[in-house]
Amino acid sequence: MTLLDLPISATFGLFEDFEVIDPDGFEEDIIDDTVTVISQGTTVNGGINSAGAVDVMGTINGDITSRGKVAINGTVTGNVSGAEIYINTKRLEGSLDSKGTVQISEGTVIIGNVTGTSAYIAGAVKGTIDVQGAVVLEEGAVVKGDVIAESLQINQGAVLDGSCSLDYTDVDIDKFFA
Repeated sequence: MTLLDLPISATFGLFEDFEVIDPDGFEEDIIDDTVTVISQGTTVNGGINSAGAVDVMGTINGDITSRGKVAINGTVTGNVSGAEIYINTKRLEGSLDSKGTVQISEGTVIIGNVTGTSAYIAGAVKGTIDVQGAVVLEEGAVVKGDVIAESLQINQGAVLDGSCSLDYTDVDIDKFFA
């Protein structure tokens, strides 16, 4: 006899010890070490929510939300949120929101805003970069937009077309000019 063979009244009480998880979000303490891999040749039309890391080598047409690291070597059209974000693709149209580091590789174009605790940019970004810590623009990096950070390093050969504000620094700039 299976569960399907039981009358409905007999199944009441069987699932009392099971926890119902909200499918629209994650519990704060649910983080695991699994890796969701979207392999080359695979296309996902819709968003992905993962309690672990996400490694994209295929195509995702939708947002990615991960409690772990996100590595994109494939194609993504949508916003990306994760503990750390590593982008090594030709173009990504969407914002990047990291709880930690954002790394954008040489040859990558991001059309969207970037937030995190640190950012290392060797590619191109069109949008605002708002980082609580250091932003490093490597040789060949191009940023069209404002940078808000604790510190900014612009290496020779990098281009910044926008304003820079060191809002997160501990220095009281106004006291120097009082």
